[in-house]
Amino acid sequence: MPINLTYGVRLYNKKDLLKQKVQDLKIKKGMKVSELLKNMKNIGGFSGQNLVNGIEITSRMLKDKNSYNFFSFPADIISTGLRGAIANSVKYFDALMTTCGTLDHDIAKAYGGVYHLGSFEADDSELLKLDIYRLGNIFIAKDEYGMALEKYFLEIMNDIYKSKEYRKEYSPSELLWEFGKRMKDPNSIVRQAYLNNVKIFVPGIVDGAFGTQLLLFSQDHPDFKLNILRDEMELSNIAFDNKTTGALMLGGGISKHHVIWWNQFKGGLDYAVYVTTASQYDGSLSGARLTEAVSWGKVKPKARYATIDGDVTIILPIMLAALDLC
Repeated sequence: MPINLTYGVRLYNKKDLLKQKVQDLKIKKGMKVSELLKNMKNIGGFSGQNLVNGIEITSRMLKDKNSYNFFSFPADIISTGLRGAIANSVKYFDALMTTCGTLDHDIAKAYGGVYHLGSFEADDSELLKLDIYRLGNIFIAKDEYGMALEKYFLEIMNDIYKSKEYRKEYSPSELLWEFGKRMKDPNSIVRQAYLNNVKIFVPGIVDGAFGTQLLLFSQDHPDFKLNILRDEMELSNIAFDNKTTGALMLGGGISKHHVIWWNQFKGGLDYAVYVTTASQYDGSLSGARLTEAVSWGKVKPKARYATIDGDVTIILPIMLAALDLC
């Protein structure tokens, strides 16, 4: 691991500081991703070095049989082809932490919703006239998202409601378990979580189309209740029951914070890798490096951790290929 020269830490002597040499990277024809990353260990390379360290830490974390591991990510990347890569990776983790929009996109795509490559520079007022939503450089036809989600939400929710196993009260993770049981798309994150016995926690489950559909369903079925605090209690139990925990966190916001928040009650994460494009200079949680989380007790001072600055849609495929997880 490279030397970490942070404020308040006594510098090593000159011999220690000049211990690791920077070597020139040589690219060979036909080189595999794993071989490339192995050769990048000694090149320095600014953010490239953080990528190498993050892959090594993630590998150690996943191989640690005593570690309870979280995988957190926001919804926007689920609108891209990364949905399939994340779905294939679900089985390597113990719990997912994400946002309501992940459910929106995952369910819409699971039932035939087709998204298209677009442009960041598109005229959004023209797209509005054409009933096309823009999510970054992804175009989504209106009928491929909202209406499709509503149709298949009701199909599944009504089936849950009419089943013999129906209970009047569910936690969000329990309800998503029932959705995963009924979904068929193998590229679905919710489906793969069900098949691999991986809990999905969505602390902001009402912040999106799925949450709105829950509200509308409850108006017609007043006996249906959603108990959000039950998931919070389960996260609390996870924190207190597991001596060792780790997390691969893509992007910030509530999905990142909910992971590190609950882990502070056990003294912090033992492994942590965070990928972000946000700046730390506005004081935001998304921009905060993992070193800041150490000050809050959310990451242990002696934890193995790395913050990787970069676009998740570039970084994650490289990481997964290097880890051979897909």
